[in-house]
Amino acid sequence: MFFEIFNIIIPVFVLVVVGYAFVKMGLITGPVIDGLMRFGVLIAIPCLLFRATYSLDLNAAFEWRPLIAYYSGAVSCFIIAMLIFQFGFKKRPGESVGIAFAALFSNLVMLGLPISERAWGLEFMAPNFALLAVNAPICYFIGITVMEFTRADGRNGRDTAVVVVRAMFKNSLMIGIGLGLLVNISGFQVPEPVYASIELLARSAIPVALFGLGGVLTRYSVKKTSWEASVIAALTLIVHPIISLLVCWWFELTEDVIRSIVLMAAMAPGLNAYLFTTMYKRGEAIAASSVILATTLSVLTLSLWLIFLR
Repeated sequence: MFFEIFNIIIPVFVLVVVGYAFVKMGLITGPVIDGLMRFGVLIAIPCLLFRATYSLDLNAAFEWRPLIAYYSGAVSCFIIAMLIFQFGFKKRPGESVGIAFAALFSNLVMLGLPISERAWGLEFMAPNFALLAVNAPICYFIGITVMEFTRADGRNGRDTAVVVVRAMFKNSLMIGIGLGLLVNISGFQVPEPVYASIELLARSAIPVALFGLGGVLTRYSVKKTSWEASVIAALTLIVHPIISLLVCWWFELTEDVIRSIVLMAAMAPGLNAYLFTTMYKRGEAIAASSVILATTLSVLTLSLWLIFLR
């Protein structure tokens, strides 16, 4: 069992470590990493998500109970984090929201997909892709709305709604998901040469994203904000999957669905958590530290969750 889990987890994180090491040793520069990340986020990952949603069985995938199970944990951790940072660490309301977003937005694309595929197999990942299809709009809607209404210079309700909608439609991942769903619903058959090109780009998405993630993590440090980062790490790696697991049991979901949802809930915060704080200039250092610490610790916690789920 140990070696089986080891073989699932380690290859994913090896790519992150290699990206980190190459930048630290000066073999690859920051601009190259930025270019890789732009390629991944703007082209390769949207192609991956298009491919997934284009061939998804929508009736089977979009079952409301697994989504409720996942977001019960995510939203609970978001609220807990806001309260802890505002009243425990005495952060400003807007800063607390920015930091708490890291407890809401997990790294489902760069870590969740490859680890789940290696653990369960592509044929059991319909709940994962359904979750990905709604994750960005739900998290951005919650995060942007709460931020705009809590920070001192917030907009009114109408302007906030406009900001939320624009953020969704400008997001390249949302575009890939939206186009895939549109083509799926319409029944249109993508021409074979076009689909083959999309397939080639989709195959590059995960390794490029993991390598780039390692390079990006070299830019931040955990030392000054280790306590705050530890709170986010505990919420995302332990509390979120426990809550989701309990809700899954309450709904009496099948074992395959429970495995998919709980493992996705156990992922570390994604880079979007850091990007969200940079957009508002609130809590950037803590968000970056949380991504680094939680991603590092997830090598252990994901191994334990996989042993439990298997």
